[in-house]
Amino acid sequence: MVVLGVDPGSRATGYGVLSFGEGGYDILSCGVIRLKASDALPERIYGVCSGLEQIIRLYRPERLAIETAFLSHNVRSALVLGQVRGAVIALAMKQKLDLHEYAPSEVKRAVTGIGSASKKQVAGMLARLLNISGQPKPFDVSDALGIAFCDLLRNTAGNGAAAPLRKGRTGTKKGWNAFLAAHPELVV
Repeated sequence: MVVLGVDPGSRATGYGVLSFGEGGYDILSCGVIRLKASDALPERIYGVCSGLEQIIRLYRPERLAIETAFLSHNVRSALVLGQVRGAVIALAMKQKLDLHEYAPSEVKRAVTGIGSASKKQVAGMLARLLNISGQPKPFDVSDALGIAFCDLLRNTAGNGAAAPLRKGRTGTKKGWNAFLAAHPELVV
C-alpha cells in the first residue's frame, strides 16, 4: 500500500509518500513544492497540481490523504487554501486515487496519541515511529508525512482498523537514510 499525504498551501505544499508492507513503513519520498509568492494564484495552483502529478506518476500511490479544511480568522487565506485544496482533490479524482481527509487533531492523535500535540512533537514522534535519524523539516514535510501515516494507520489493517505499529526500515534503498543522504536540507 502506497499513500501520498499532502499538506496544501498556496506558497508551499508539503508532500510525503509512505508505503506499508511486510517490512513496516517506508518513506519513499517527501519534500515541499515551493511556489513564487509573486505568481498569480492560478499559476501557483497549477504549480501544485503539476508537481503532485509528477509525484503520482513516479510513485503510483493508491491513495491520497489530505487534511480537512480548518477555520481561519483571515478570510482571504481561508479562501485561497480552499482553492488549493479543491485543486488537489480534483487531481486525486482525475488520477483515480482513493481520497481520504483527516482533521488536524486526528492526524496528531494518530501520530502522537494526543490531538493537541505541537508540530514539533508530531515531527519528533514521526522520526521515532518511522525509525529515521533527525526530524523531517520544514513542518510542511512533517505534516504531510503525518497525514500519510495517519491514513496508513487507519486503513491498512482492513475495515478502517489500525495497522499494527512496526518501525520503519532504515538503510534500504527506499529508506529514509538513503533519502536523507540525497536531501540533507530536509533534516533539522
